[in-house]
Amino acid sequence: MADKKSPASGWPIIKGDYHQGSPESCVAVCTFGSHLDEEGICEAGAALCGSCKTENLGIEKLIANTVSNPNIRFLIFAGTEVKGHLSANSLLALHANGVEDGRIVNSNGAIPFIENLDDAAISRFMEQVEAINIMESEDVGVITAKIKECEGNDPGAFDADPIVVEVSDDEGAAEPTGEAEPLSGELALIHSRMKFIQGRVTDIGLYDRFAAGVYSGKVEGIMIGLIVSFALLGFMLMG
Repeated sequence: MADKKSPASGWPIIKGDYHQGSPESCVAVCTFGSHLDEEGICEAGAALCGSCKTENLGIEKLIANTVSNPNIRFLIFAGTEVKGHLSANSLLALHANGVEDGRIVNSNGAIPFIENLDDAAISRFMEQVEAINIMESEDVGVITAKIKECEGNDPGAFDADPIVVEVSDDEGAAEPTGEAEPLSGELALIHSRMKFIQGRVTDIGLYDRFAAGVYSGKVEGIMIGLIVSFALLGFMLMG
């Protein structure tokens, strides 16, 4: 039997839209935009099963609950993609490429920015779990079969202690918990484009200030030149 470890105290440490199974299971299942028989999937052997609606806070919560339990070695990607947010695409991109300057590398999501996870947690997630991609499958039988396959290949607990991550929920854009709903894909796209436009406007303002400074410098130089020329001409006439 594969070696197991105790997860962090109080695991799962982050609340969210999921069901919990055995903490000793080596498999977690994310259904992204689909709501399937998550309780049944946990009974079939998953440690956790739930959706992930956002490509930022939702992903942070999923990773936090994963790295706090070294027994989870496989993450099954199932269900349908989330329009606009593209949280499945973003999580796959993070697992493959990591994060640079707070942004998930090669993500196509609207706002794929990670704020609550440090490099250690991200690297740990990338190393601890293997991504099993059966996206667009909503067949619980297919998901169950994949869980059993992972259990047969269980390498045992990751050889490191659990990592505990605090995930701030200040912006209210978290996974659905009965209190707040995530932004729709359309609103997320609008928000992202507004941030881009705001940045462009700022750049244009800086360019305008630079151009105005150059023009002002030219005018000032011409005036100084004229004053010096008139002064020299005056001295010559007086002489």
